Amino acid sequence: MYSEKVMDHFNNPRNVGELENPSGVGTVGNAKCGDIMRMYLDIDDNGIIREAKFKTFGCGAAVATSSMATELVKGKTIQEALQVTNKAVMEALDGLPPVKVHCSLLAEEAIHAALWDYAEKHNITIEGLEKPVNDIGEKEEAEEEQY
Repeated sequence: MYSEKVMDHFNNPRNVGELENPSGVGTVGNAKCGDIMRMYLDIDDNGIIREAKFKTFGCGAAVATSSMATELVKGKTIQEALQVTNKAVMEALDGLPPVKVHCSLLAEEAIHAALWDYAEKHNITIEGLEKPVNDIGEKEEAEEEQY
């Protein structure tokens, strides 16, 4: 059912916890399943993500996608992090069952929410970044129709 990578990131999640003085924090959830994901980013003066951490309340797939998402954005520029989509997270984990696609959407939205928070704190606009949603339920339904 789950790939070896999903199981590895669930059993040995990377970057769990909080950052003391994060540049941006994003919290998103899914009211339908109860998952909540919070992502912390430390972004340097050159717009490079030095550190990423997460705290997730949810199923194993939610933990695995959070863990992988932090791995995918570390060392990236803000624009590169913006390109980390739910599909990229799923591919990096060698796939997810269709009923767990919403977990990868949570990861994508958590990244965007943390970047949005960073942009607001620094009074900047990040090209291509839209205001994130708090509950990904609406996006999830549209996404599942594609699979």
